[in-house]
Amino acid sequence: MTLDSFDLAILEILQKDNSVPQRAIAEAVHLSAPAVQRRIRKLQDSGVIRANVAVLDAAKVGLPLTIITEVHIENERPDRTAPLRARIAAEPAVQQCYSVTGEADYLLIVTVASMADYEALTRRLFEGDDNIRRFRTSVTLGWLKSSMQLPLDKALPGA
Repeated sequence: MTLDSFDLAILEILQKDNSVPQRAIAEAVHLSAPAVQRRIRKLQDSGVIRANVAVLDAAKVGLPLTIITEVHIENERPDRTAPLRARIAAEPAVQQCYSVTGEADYLLIVTVASMADYEALTRRLFEGDDNIRRFRTSVTLGWLKSSMQLPLDKALPGA
């Protein structure tokens, strides 16, 4: 999908507050409400808008620990990594997982209620998998920034 300046303006508003009424978006971007509605539907259908969700405060729902886990594997062949990837994808405590360059192979962002819960999670994910060389854990002490907003002012028209 080719994005134009109207799409980027709509996306800028939605990623700050997805509950803004479409008529207010229309006024802000100088389009009609039906045009905004069509554009939003197109952005959703094309996958540019991946989800419409509420962002929760993990600590306020009883999940105060955010842990960053580096996973180092022995063999990167898809048939050897598929079981781990499936376990990670199925694990609700894993908020994000990245395949990365450098020393580690995967970087996981995990949210749990306690270290005991984290230990149980590491057993579920890693125990018995002979393709895992090791994993390293960093417990976060606090956060400086947590955002899923993309810098659309840097996006290229037609992206």
